[in-house]
Amino acid sequence: QVQLVESGGGLVQAGGSLRLSCAPSGRTFSAYAMGWFRQAPGKEREFVAAISWSGGSTYYADSVKGRFTISRDNAKNTVYLQMNSLKPEDTAVYYCAARPGAGFWLEESAYGSWGQGTQVTVSS
Repeated sequence: QVQLVESGGGLVQAGGSLRLSCAPSGRTFSAYAMGWFRQAPGKEREFVAAISWSGGSTYYADSVKGRFTISRDNAKNTVYLQMNSLKPEDTAVYYCAARPGAGFWLEESAYGSWGQGTQVTVSS
């Protein structure tokens, strides 16, 4: 397992943008598939986006497709989630997750390492 630290959350007005970052603590994660999930108050955690270890493959939930972009910079050991055109329904705690190996994964159960989460609040 790898320890992950998210940053970049905050309060933004609807239509605004935020960029979340996720970095491992103490080790490189270039050989890991990465994902972003979110959990809104009173709801289950849901998949947002995933990226393969090389960055060559990405996948998005329908609810964020066209607004969010997942990317990674393995030289900087960081994964990003660029969130544009934010909506109040995007309000949630956002988590990054890591899984060693190839491919990308949509299922929460596929990931063995998780960050503590970062709060994103979108006001209307």
